[in-house]
Amino acid sequence: MMRWFRAFLPKEERFFDLFDRHAQTVIQGAIALQGVLNGGEETPVYCQRVSQFENDADNITREVLTAVRRTFITPFDRGDIKNLITSLDDAIDQMQQTAKAVMLFEVRTFEPPMREIGALLIECANLVGRALPLMQEIGKNVAMLTAITEELTKLEGRVDDLHDIGLKELFLKHRNGSAMDFIVGVEIYDHLEKVADRFDDVANEINSIVIEQV
Repeated sequence: MMRWFRAFLPKEERFFDLFDRHAQTVIQGAIALQGVLNGGEETPVYCQRVSQFENDADNITREVLTAVRRTFITPFDRGDIKNLITSLDDAIDQMQQTAKAVMLFEVRTFEPPMREIGALLIECANLVGRALPLMQEIGKNVAMLTAITEELTKLEGRVDDLHDIGLKELFLKHRNGSAMDFIVGVEIYDHLEKVADRFDDVANEINSIVIEQV
């Protein structure tokens, strides 16, 4: 009954503008992260870009959380809005954690599976960027939203596979060599996998909202 009643009330639509701004920031963060993983002397520059985009995303997240507190009628449940923006913010937070590890250990060369993961993370970010505007009219876009979230889950699975392949290759490469290089490589792989996990969390939040709204 309450959901039916809410459907006829005017809603605050600026949330979707904030979602879009955040999603575009995450996309730019993922592109910068790919720049990090390409390696070379420009690596610190790209790490700094990731950090800047993460800071921008944090600011947008605060705007969303403030709007949730101050808005009478929200597009969907307040808890869902908080969970959605938090899971999206967690994705770029993990990108920054990856960049921090790269800077801490002064890494300048990266394994091929790491670069492959970076490309998949850009795909994930772009999918989220496509999904969020569709949530303004969930009823009309259920099929497309479902397809996007399914693709996000598939990409997360591919990242998991590359993570495992990468760890195996690291072990074979360093088993008679530098233990520190192996440890640093594992650290970077683990952060990259967590970025994909957070995108999967975004997919789950979108699915949850869709189920409640239709």
